[in-house]
Amino acid sequence: MTEAQLTPDTEHRGFVGILPAAARPFALLARFDRPIGWWLLFWPGAWGVALAGGAVRRWDLILWLLLGSVVMRGAGCVYNDIVDRDLDRQVARTRSRPLASGAVSLRAAWLWLIALCLIGLVVWLQLGLYAKIVALLSLALVAGYPFMKRITWWPQAWLGMVFSWACLVGWSEIAGRLTAPGLLLYAGAICWVIGYDTIYALQDREDDALIGVRSSALRMGKRVRFGVSLFYIAALLLWSVALWLVRPDPLAIATLLPVAMHFAWQVGTLSPDDGAGALARFRSNRFAGLLVFCACFVVGTVATL
Repeated sequence: MTEAQLTPDTEHRGFVGILPAAARPFALLARFDRPIGWWLLFWPGAWGVALAGGAVRRWDLILWLLLGSVVMRGAGCVYNDIVDRDLDRQVARTRSRPLASGAVSLRAAWLWLIALCLIGLVVWLQLGLYAKIVALLSLALVAGYPFMKRITWWPQAWLGMVFSWACLVGWSEIAGRLTAPGLLLYAGAICWVIGYDTIYALQDREDDALIGVRSSALRMGKRVRFGVSLFYIAALLLWSVALWLVRPDPLAIATLLPVAMHFAWQVGTLSPDDGAGALARFRSNRFAGLLVFCACFVVGTVATL
């Protein structure tokens, strides 16, 4: 696998290199070389389990959600690339993707998508009936996401609804139904996703403007740092209310201070014209997700004692 065949934001070049040559394009198509995506999909689900008080008792569910995040994020990327294959050929960062470059045929991509979804089905079968229904409701959002960048300046908001959905699944599996804390946790996660994906979209602003693709990064223009700050603040406020409803104690809110400091670092050091710096701050959100999980774990576990 040559450097030219890898997208610029590939993280695990060594992993891709040891795969059989025939398997490498499929690994890249599912973004297995970039684990940041599945971590960002996984963390909201883990938050829901933890805040509902099930992190210790249902540790197996957290592992199932991690597996589901890996394969369903992969499936989502394959589907996105099927829809966007013509657009991807026009963007410098994405023209080397397997479908856009011709390394994988359209038929093979559909078969790979089906295979990943079958693994996701195994994870879905581990859920109770209520959580199964909640999980199924996400499919319409997933199907619509690739088209959002063509019709709205805020595709990041749609992505937020998709990438945060596991929060509702994890919460409802433990709590038995959707209630206010889980819904507020989900709403905060949406704001978080809008913030970090706006940072990610900074890399493509010039190409997106040329080909007519819309994004929150373009919409915010020179006020990107201010806009991202507002969404991060909204996320913190919504999460604070969710934690308060589970355990009405100022110390519960204090558990979010580490992630608040991390968000402040992201925004304070963000340079909108520095693509590499934006990518690094985007990737740092896997750590932000861990910090929120720690807060949910402490509050949810203490509340159940």
